[in-house]
Amino acid sequence: MLTFYAKDEQETKDIAASLAKLLNAGDVVLLEGNLGAGKTTFTKGLAEGLGIKRVIKSPTYTLIREYDEGRVPLYHMDVYRLEETGGTDLGLEEYFEGEGVSVIEWATFIPEDIPEQHLEVQLKPVGEELMERKITFIPKGERYEALIEEWKQLEGE
Repeated sequence: MLTFYAKDEQETKDIAASLAKLLNAGDVVLLEGNLGAGKTTFTKGLAEGLGIKRVIKSPTYTLIREYDEGRVPLYHMDVYRLEETGGTDLGLEEYFEGEGVSVIEWATFIPEDIPEQHLEVQLKPVGEELMERKITFIPKGERYEALIEEWKQLEGE
């Protein structure tokens, strides 16, 4: 596990951009946090770190947005609307096993569809005005445990 504190949106994006440098095709990142916790802001930072120049928008109504002009493609998913139905018929495994990084907001609504190995990112507003973010990275599986260890070394922790 690894935890950072970001004082503003830019620091949230910077942390995500730092993580993006370690991500590869087939990696799955779950973003957990309440509305307004910074999930889309975090995804914007990941996109910057992957070299994606397009504007990142929340895929709330489209479920999945694909950005393919970076070092590896980014598949940004918001599955909030699948709370009642799940994602079994969407073919999400094609994304998870594909050529890009899958980032999933509200993955708790589709637990049966999530790969066993993934990186969970918990975003929680903290501080007096709730402008700061506590960002906790929880690795699930060997790939992500190794990724966190490599990141700790790069960050000098």
